[in-house]
Amino acid sequence: MSVDPCRSVLYMPGANERALEKAKTLPADALILDLEDAVAPDAKVDARARVCAAAAGGDYGHRTVTIRVNGLDTPWHADDVRAAAQAGPAAIVVPKVSSVDEVHAITDAMAAADAPAHTALWAMIETPRAVLHAEEIAAASERLTTLVLGTNDLAKELYAEQVPGRAPLATALSLCVLAARATGRVVLDGVYNDVRDADGFAAECRHGRALGFDGKTLIHPSQVAPCNAAYSPSDDDITRAERIVAAFEAAQREGRGVATVDGRMIENLHVDEARRTLALAAALDA
Repeated sequence: MSVDPCRSVLYMPGANERALEKAKTLPADALILDLEDAVAPDAKVDARARVCAAAAGGDYGHRTVTIRVNGLDTPWHADDVRAAAQAGPAAIVVPKVSSVDEVHAITDAMAAADAPAHTALWAMIETPRAVLHAEEIAAASERLTTLVLGTNDLAKELYAEQVPGRAPLATALSLCVLAARATGRVVLDGVYNDVRDADGFAAECRHGRALGFDGKTLIHPSQVAPCNAAYSPSDDDITRAERIVAAFEAAQREGRGVATVDGRMIENLHVDEARRTLALAAALDA
């Protein structure tokens, strides 16, 4: 089993050259070089050139570099997708993807622009319609590898309050995790807006991990380290995973289908979880 860590995914404003440079030093697993919300309309064209040059430059080391383009209903979308495809980032992130037809339109545009095979599509789930059709969207193309929650827009569309614990969004969050797991996709939690509230951010990271998210999108460099910590296996997690795998393998050698660790029965499902923990730890060490 191999795991590509995607714990911390940081939005970086495409119009800010200093921010794009700073991103090369940050410990984020992935970067979203943003042409959408972070860029004013009169700066879109210049930002596009800057972001595509940055993504194509290969200067971000181990970090997964993606480009968020403007939405399908904007005048910049087609040119954004064309330029991003030619830059060849790890993925093109598209906001407000709400249907299978939209996935096909995006992937067709990527193919027409000769996007390299390694450039995936990350679809942002930000509307009630998208949540209700999340499984269909996730399964619409092999090029679509990741669902990204846009919780601010989703809350607005739902007329929901954003409160600690996120109870008003609980159904939508869980449906998106279910869709990702049913289709073998990565799923990323939405952003936390108050960069001064470290405790609230840590609590939301724990909540997202408990729900099953692979990682979280971020809006400030100060959020990267605590997010990485929240989504990384602890030393105790790793030790327990090693013991589970060892005990189960020993049981199999003895012809038994189950084992016991700390008084608890261990079956295949527990071993799968343990092996995923160890794969993530190995990927982080690498």
